[in-house]
Formats: sequence, C-alpha cells, structure tokens
Amino acid sequence: MSIAAIIGVAIAHLLAAISPGPSFVLSIRTAASEGFRPAAGLAMGFGLGAMIWAFAALAGLALLFEIVPPLFLVLKIGGGLFLLWLAYKMWAHADDPMPTVAPDAPPRGLISAIRLGTLTQLANPKPAIFFGAVFVGLVPPEASWTVKSLILFNILWVETLWYLVTARAFSLPKPRAAYGAAKGWLDRGMGTILGGLGLKVALG
Repeated sequence: MSIAAIIGVAIAHLLAAISPGPSFVLSIRTAASEGFRPAAGLAMGFGLGAMIWAFAALAGLALLFEIVPPLFLVLKIGGGLFLLWLAYKMWAHADDPMPTVAPDAPPRGLISAIRLGTLTQLANPKPAIFFGAVFVGLVPPEASWTVKSLILFNILWVETLWYLVTARAFSLPKPRAAYGAAKGWLDRGMGTILGGLGLKVALG
C-alpha cells in the first residue's frame, strides 16, 4: 500500500472529524464550562472511539451491517438514545453555575472524560460505514496488519489532535467568559442541537 493511499485515508478522516457533530458540540461545551483538562480527556476518548470504529470496519463490521441490517438499526437506536440522554443532561443543568476550574481538581476526572468521549463516539455507528467506504477505495485487501495498524494509529492521533485544538481554543479565558455570560441559553441551544443529532442518528 502506497504512502499516498495512507495520506488519502488520513485526509478523508480529518475532513470527517472537522465536520460538526455530537463530538464537536460536547467538546466545546466541556472546554468552555469545565476547562482544558476534561476536554482533553474527551479528545482522547474521541480518538479511541474513532480507532475502534475504524478497526471494526477493517475487520468487516461495515459488511456485516449490510448483511444483517437489524444489527445496524439496533446500534443506531441505542446510540441515538445515548445522545438524547446527553442532550437532556445539558438542558437539566443549563442554569447551574459555572464550575470552578482548578488545575489540581478538575470538575470532571480525566478517566471519566476519556470514558465519556469514547462512549459518545461509539454512540454513532455511522463511522463504521464511513471507514468501510474509505477503506474499500483506498486499502487493498492484501494490505498487511502492519499497514492497517499504521492507519489505525493515524486515525487515533488525527481525531485526538483535532479535538485537542478545539478544547484549547474554547478553554481560553475570553471564550470561557463569553460562554459563562450566556451559559443558560447556550447549554439549551447546544442541548437542542445534540438532541437533534441524536434523533438523526437514531432515525437517519
């Protein structure tokens, strides 16, 4: 497999990661309200989740979804319900005061943030279809698992780095202060967007 093909997979994945979705909404909300460290944990979780879906696509899960459509339906509905639950939590805590962000005592533990990020990424099974389509076009069937491991690592760091950049941008003092000044309606707005994305995942 050529270096150009590996770069092609990376570019396709980066463009998919940049497009706004549930992970982006959760990332900016966490960075602005809780600070960089919890948002960085989310970024690592998003990267792990993307790598898991990519591995599943390489292992044939995308093909399995085509052969057994009810499996994809069950995962879609379950993932959509998880995103709707996150949206409800945003609405329910919209009027809560901004948490105090301290380097030695983050509002959300790093492990908890990584777990939430991974679950959020896994809540949407459509990346398995995306990766399956990309891999069919760019990854030859005879590619070794050494090459496939390189592709998976590439997906892990590209996804993680993009959300680390997002986390840093929205955890800076000015974006955080702007968020705090309008936290109530921003949380409700992002909760509504996340709920809409949940419905799209479940019903799309």
